[in-house]
This record gives sequence, structure tokens and C-alpha cells, in this order.
Amino acid sequence: MTISFDLFGTLVSVTYPNDPAAAVAAELEARNVTVPDDWEDAYHEVHVDAPPGAEVPLPAHVNAALRSRGVDFRAGGDGNGNVVRRALVAAFDPEVTTRPGAVEAVAAAREYGPVGVLSNCSVPGLARRALVRSDLDSQRFDAIVTSLGCGWRKPDARAFESVARMLDAPVTELVHVGDDPETDGGAADAGGTAVLLDDVPLTEFPDWLVER
Repeated sequence: MTISFDLFGTLVSVTYPNDPAAAVAAELEARNVTVPDDWEDAYHEVHVDAPPGAEVPLPAHVNAALRSRGVDFRAGGDGNGNVVRRALVAAFDPEVTTRPGAVEAVAAAREYGPVGVLSNCSVPGLARRALVRSDLDSQRFDAIVTSLGCGWRKPDARAFESVARMLDAPVTELVHVGDDPETDGGAADAGGTAVLLDDVPLTEFPDWLVER
């Protein structure tokens, strides 16, 4: 059996900015990037034409939003564009809480085969930072796959195929555990098995494995 876990809302809980656009603006301004007066509108507009199911990296989105308002972000910070990436890392710097049963669920899963993480995440490095700050040892996972890394967001089948491939298994052998029926439930449409926390809480997942 090959098992993947959703990260945010499943294995860990994290704090997000109440107003992401404002948080990003504050970090950009702290790095001497001029933020346009209508930044709230610019941040929420679509600027990158991506195919259905594809992930748009947040740095690419913010870069495009700034350009749409004539802002040369390369003039701020270090002058080479990395300022936007660093601003986003700072804006989305979470406090992390490991969810009850997460450690035990991952430990139980490892007794049955390869174990990975599959997370929708468009912020560079956020998933790995969350794991490092949790009670979960990232080395316990055989693969950590994000939508930013593989290019596809759950529930797109290609996201589940990506983690299955990284775990050296066909997607039909993948059991994916998550909290969101809309996104994590896509594992079933991809040919695998979806285990949703509403049906099987993490604390009951080890018993579910035994009974499967």
C-alpha cells in the first residue's frame, strides 16, 4: 500500500494572515518596493493565464500584479527580483500546530509501505517549513510533493499521479488522506482511494489500516 497525506488542515494547522494582500504589501514595502494604491484589487485579479488544474506560483502572480500597475519591483530590495520571493516567505511565515493523531497516523502508515505528503501550496518553501516546525520529522516521508513543485493542484489527477510516481507506485495503489472532500476527494477520481477525515479521523486511521 502507498499512502499520501494532505498537509494543511490534515497533518498540521497553521496561522495565515487575515488579509494576505495587506501582509504581502507590508513585506514588499519593507523591502523598498512601491506598492500601488489599488494593490488590493491588483492582488485579487487574475494575471497569469494557466490551464485548468495548473498551479500559479504566488511569486509569479505577485510579479505580474506589480507589472500590471507599472511597478518595477527589480528596483527595490536586491535589484534582481528575488525581493518578491523573500517578501512572500516573510508574509506567509506560519505558526504551526501538529494535529492530534498526526504523528501516530504517519507512523502507522509507514508499516504498510512508502508514505508521502501531497499539498496544495503556491508559496515557496512553506510546506517544508511547516513540517520542520511540526512534531513530524520530514525525514519520515519518502516524498514531499506540492502543487508548486509538480505544477498541478488537487483535485487534478496529475497531482495524485505525481505523488504516486515519486513513491514509485501506480496511482491505483495510492491511498490519500485529507480533510477536504473537494480537493483530497479527487484521489478517487484519479483512480486511487480517498480517505477523508470526516469519515476516518486521524486518531482512527491506524485502526482503519488494520481493518482494510
